[in-house]
Amino acid sequence: MNLLFRPRPWFLFVALACAGLLAYGLYVQHALFIDPCPLCVFQRLAFIWIGAVALLAAIHNPRHIGRMIYGGLLLAGTAVGLAVAGRHLWLQSLPADLVPDCGMGLNYMLDTLPFTQVLSEVFRGSGECAEVDWTFLGFSMPGWTFLWYLAFTAGTIFVLLKAKAARV
Repeated sequence: MNLLFRPRPWFLFVALACAGLLAYGLYVQHALFIDPCPLCVFQRLAFIWIGAVALLAAIHNPRHIGRMIYGGLLLAGTAVGLAVAGRHLWLQSLPADLVPDCGMGLNYMLDTLPFTQVLSEVFRGSGECAEVDWTFLGFSMPGWTFLWYLAFTAGTIFVLLKAKAARV
Protein backbone atom coordinates (compact mmCIF):
# COMPACT_ATOMS: atom_id res chain seq x y z
CA MET A 1 0.00 0.00 0.00
CA ASN A 2 1.35 3.44 -0.95
CA LEU A 3 2.80 5.20 2.11
CA LEU A 4 0.49 8.24 1.83
CA PHE A 5 -2.56 6.00 1.78
CA ARG A 6 -1.82 4.45 5.15
CA PRO A 7 -3.90 5.91 7.97
CA ARG A 8 -1.30 7.85 9.96
CA PRO A 9 0.44 9.52 6.99
CA TRP A 10 -2.95 10.27 5.43
CA PHE A 11 -4.25 11.97 8.56
CA LEU A 12 -0.99 13.94 8.86
CA PHE A 13 -1.25 14.98 5.19
CA VAL A 14 -4.85 16.16 5.71
CA ALA A 15 -3.87 18.14 8.82
CA LEU A 16 -0.95 19.82 7.01
CA ALA A 17 -3.06 20.51 3.92
CA CYS A 18 -5.74 22.15 6.06
CA ALA A 19 -3.10 24.25 7.81
CA GLY A 20 -1.74 25.33 4.43
CA LEU A 21 -5.20 26.15 3.08
CA LEU A 22 -6.05 28.18 6.17
CA ALA A 23 -2.70 29.99 5.97
CA TYR A 24 -3.38 30.85 2.34
CA GLY A 25 -6.85 32.12 3.27
CA LEU A 26 -5.29 34.39 5.87
CA TYR A 27 -2.74 35.58 3.30
CA VAL A 28 -5.53 36.45 0.86
CA GLN A 29 -7.38 38.29 3.61
CA HIS A 30 -4.47 40.21 5.13
CA ALA A 31 -2.05 40.67 2.20
CA LEU A 32 -4.43 40.87 -0.76
CA PHE A 33 -7.13 42.61 1.31
CA ILE A 34 -9.97 40.33 0.18
CA ASP A 35 -12.21 39.93 3.22
CA PRO A 36 -14.01 36.61 3.59
CA CYS A 37 -17.79 36.58 3.29
CA PRO A 38 -19.86 34.71 5.91
CA LEU A 39 -19.87 31.50 3.84
CA CYS A 40 -16.07 31.72 3.50
CA VAL A 41 -15.79 31.95 7.28
CA PHE A 42 -17.89 28.79 7.67
CA GLN A 43 -15.70 27.02 5.11
CA ARG A 44 -12.66 28.01 7.16
CA LEU A 45 -14.34 26.57 10.25
CA ALA A 46 -14.86 23.29 8.38
CA PHE A 47 -11.15 23.20 7.49
CA ILE A 48 -10.26 23.91 11.12
CA TRP A 49 -12.49 20.99 12.23
CA ILE A 50 -11.08 18.64 9.58
CA GLY A 51 -7.49 19.64 10.31
CA ALA A 52 -7.89 19.31 14.08
CA VAL A 53 -9.50 15.87 13.81
CA ALA A 54 -6.84 14.73 11.34
CA LEU A 55 -4.03 16.02 13.57
CA LEU A 56 -5.46 14.22 16.60
CA ALA A 57 -5.81 11.04 14.56
CA ALA A 58 -2.21 11.31 13.32
CA ILE A 59 -0.90 11.86 16.85
CA HIS A 60 -3.08 9.17 18.45
CA ASN A 61 -2.61 6.64 15.61
CA PRO A 62 -5.61 4.56 16.71
CA ARG A 63 -6.36 1.00 15.72
CA HIS A 64 -9.50 -0.19 13.95
CA ILE A 65 -12.43 1.27 15.92
CA GLY A 66 -10.64 4.51 16.80
CA ARG A 67 -9.61 4.98 13.18
CA MET A 68 -13.25 4.67 12.11
CA ILE A 69 -14.33 7.19 14.76
CA TYR A 70 -11.72 9.73 13.65
CA GLY A 71 -12.60 9.02 10.03
CA GLY A 72 -16.29 9.57 10.75
CA LEU A 73 -15.58 12.87 12.49
CA LEU A 74 -13.38 13.96 9.60
CA LEU A 75 -16.05 12.96 7.06
CA ALA A 76 -18.66 14.91 9.03
CA GLY A 77 -16.45 17.99 8.58
CA THR A 78 -16.04 17.36 4.86
CA ALA A 79 -19.82 16.93 4.49
CA VAL A 80 -20.40 20.31 6.14
CA GLY A 81 -17.68 21.86 4.01
CA LEU A 82 -19.15 20.40 0.82
CA ALA A 83 -22.60 21.72 1.73
CA VAL A 84 -21.33 25.23 2.49
CA ALA A 85 -19.04 25.38 -0.55
CA GLY A 86 -21.82 23.99 -2.75
CA ARG A 87 -24.22 26.66 -1.52
CA HIS A 88 -21.54 29.29 -2.11
CA LEU A 89 -20.94 28.07 -5.67
CA TRP A 90 -24.68 28.11 -6.31
CA LEU A 91 -24.90 31.74 -5.14
CA GLN A 92 -21.97 32.64 -7.39
CA SER A 93 -23.69 31.03 -10.37
CA LEU A 94 -26.88 33.09 -10.04
CA PRO A 95 -27.65 35.78 -12.63
CA ALA A 96 -27.08 39.28 -11.26
CA ASP A 97 -30.80 40.02 -10.99
CA LEU A 98 -31.38 36.97 -8.75
CA VAL A 99 -28.51 37.61 -6.32
CA PRO A 100 -29.83 38.37 -2.83
CA ASP A 101 -29.17 41.80 -1.34
CA CYS A 102 -26.16 42.20 0.93
CA GLY A 103 -27.11 41.51 4.51
CA MET A 104 -25.65 42.29 7.88
CA GLY A 105 -22.02 41.49 8.59
CA LEU A 106 -21.24 38.21 10.33
CA ASN A 107 -19.79 39.91 13.43
CA TYR A 108 -22.89 42.06 13.82
CA MET A 109 -25.18 39.05 13.41
CA LEU A 110 -23.21 37.06 16.00
CA ASP A 111 -23.45 39.98 18.44
CA THR A 112 -27.17 40.64 18.00
CA LEU A 113 -28.94 37.45 16.85
CA PRO A 114 -29.38 33.95 18.30
CA PHE A 115 -26.95 31.48 16.74
CA THR A 116 -29.69 29.53 14.95
CA GLN A 117 -30.87 32.71 13.26
CA VAL A 118 -27.27 33.55 12.32
CA LEU A 119 -26.96 30.16 10.61
CA SER A 120 -30.25 30.72 8.80
CA GLU A 121 -29.16 34.16 7.58
CA VAL A 122 -25.74 32.94 6.46
CA PHE A 123 -27.14 30.00 4.49
CA ARG A 124 -29.81 32.16 2.92
CA GLY A 125 -26.83 33.96 1.44
CA SER A 126 -26.15 37.55 0.62
CA GLY A 127 -24.83 39.57 -2.27
CA GLU A 128 -21.31 39.63 -0.93
CA CYS A 129 -21.22 35.81 -1.06
CA ALA A 130 -22.10 35.90 -4.77
CA GLU A 131 -19.13 38.09 -5.68
CA VAL A 132 -16.15 36.37 -7.28
CA ASP A 133 -13.08 38.32 -6.13
CA TRP A 134 -10.44 35.64 -6.76
CA THR A 135 -9.94 32.88 -9.33
CA PHE A 136 -7.20 30.41 -10.15
CA LEU A 137 -7.34 28.25 -13.28
CA GLY A 138 -10.94 29.31 -13.77
CA PHE A 139 -12.16 28.25 -10.30
CA SER A 140 -13.26 30.65 -7.59
CA MET A 141 -12.18 30.16 -3.98
CA PRO A 142 -15.32 28.14 -3.09
CA GLY A 143 -14.70 26.00 -6.18
CA TRP A 144 -11.24 25.12 -4.91
CA THR A 145 -12.47 24.47 -1.39
CA PHE A 146 -15.17 22.19 -2.82
CA LEU A 147 -12.47 20.21 -4.66
CA TRP A 148 -10.37 19.94 -1.48
CA TYR A 149 -13.37 18.70 0.51
CA LEU A 150 -14.03 16.11 -2.21
CA ALA A 151 -10.39 15.00 -2.17
CA PHE A 152 -10.38 14.68 1.62
CA THR A 153 -13.65 12.72 1.49
CA ALA A 154 -12.53 10.32 -1.23
CA GLY A 155 -9.05 9.88 0.24
CA THR A 156 -10.32 9.23 3.74
CA ILE A 157 -12.86 6.65 2.57
CA PHE A 158 -10.18 4.97 0.45
CA VAL A 159 -7.68 4.89 3.33
CA LEU A 160 -10.22 3.57 5.83
CA LEU A 161 -11.41 0.82 3.46
CA LYS A 162 -7.86 -0.20 2.55
CA ALA A 163 -6.78 -0.25 6.20
CA LYS A 164 -9.84 -2.29 7.15
CA ALA A 165 -9.13 -4.80 4.38
CA ALA A 166 -5.43 -5.01 5.30
CA ARG A 167 -6.07 -4.73 9.07
CA VAL A 168 -3.16 -2.29 9.31
